[in-house]
Amino acid sequence: MSGEHVKWGILSAAKIAREWVAPAIHASATGRIQAIASLTPGKAAALAGPYGDVALHDSYEALLVDDDVDAIYIPLPNSAHVEWTRKCLEAGKHVLCEKPIALNAAEIDELIALRDRTGLVAAEAFMVTHHPQWQRVREILNSGEIGRLVQVQGSFSFYNDDADNIRNMPDQGGGALRDIGVYPSVTTRFATGQEPLSASSQITWDNGIDATARTRVAFEGFSLEFYVSMRMAPRQEMVFHGTDGWLRVNTPFNAHLYGDEMIDIRMADGAMRSERFPRAGQYVRQIEAFNASVKSGAEFACPLEFSRGNQRMIDMIYAASPQA
Repeated sequence: MSGEHVKWGILSAAKIAREWVAPAIHASATGRIQAIASLTPGKAAALAGPYGDVALHDSYEALLVDDDVDAIYIPLPNSAHVEWTRKCLEAGKHVLCEKPIALNAAEIDELIALRDRTGLVAAEAFMVTHHPQWQRVREILNSGEIGRLVQVQGSFSFYNDDADNIRNMPDQGGGALRDIGVYPSVTTRFATGQEPLSASSQITWDNGIDATARTRVAFEGFSLEFYVSMRMAPRQEMVFHGTDGWLRVNTPFNAHLYGDEMIDIRMADGAMRSERFPRAGQYVRQIEAFNASVKSGAEFACPLEFSRGNQRMIDMIYAASPQA
């Protein structure tokens, strides 16, 4: 690519694109929204409204052949992620795809091979890995400040029983683990650098999707226990408990939206402190990091190999519980 900015295309006008990622691209210093494609008349124009001169396409294929587009962001339903990531790479576009990028770990192998063959940047949009609070958690754990890590606990929930919502559609790759269970998984793996050894789980199924999942995952030296649900009031929290102290991430996933971006640390001797990260802008940081990878080959916090490890963990959790 040439020029100061990475020119982005957005593949559908989904809610997350409208509310978070398009504003982040626009706010970034190194990216701009070049084109938007939507199959629904009027949606692309409505999304493009605040962003000036943006090309509008009425098919996804038209976006893929737009020579003015360098990179494509994919916020399609989960079941379409592998197909359209592949198509973007084959069309010569860098691609940032919403999570989960695949429905099983083996599908990511194909994407890794295609990424390597094309020399393009392809990644999963785990914005949390770009937030400084999670980089700080990793730093604290690596320093040994809270001693040897023994237990991690997590929760993530919201209420959504709308049968017409894609999160509740099994054929669209819906379910709590794929939508939000990936977050306790990815943050634990990101913060500790460890991979799971085994898993056990109890899943409550509702019309073909996992509405609630309770799971225990064994890592070397510590265990992760978390629950996720689409049938409970909103809550999110992650706690890392060591032999000399513990730390709590108060708004681990929807930073700022759910509450103050803050880490609490309490030591065995009773000493306490809090570290704050006001309005760190994890979506903007994600876009800036992706743009840097495109422009200079800079390392990305969440490469496809890391994504494959995360999907492997989700696969383990599903396999550990009987199906509905």
